[in-house]
Amino acid sequence: MLGWALAFLVVAIIAGVFGFGGIASASAGIAQLLFFIFVVLFVVMLITRAVRGRSI
Repeated sequence: MLGWALAFLVVAIIAGVFGFGGIASASAGIAQLLFFIFVVLFVVMLITRAVRGRSI
C-alpha cells in the first residue's frame, strides 16, 4: 500500500510540473489518503503483535 501511495505521489509531482493542476491535486489527495491508511494499519498491526506476542 505504501508503494501505491508513492506511485500516486510521483504522478502528482509530474503532473504538477507539467501544469496539470487538477490531476496533480487528485493524485496528491489519493496519495495522502493511502499513506494515512497505511500508517493506521501499521500501528494497528504493531499493537496487535504487542498484545498477542510473537506467536504469529
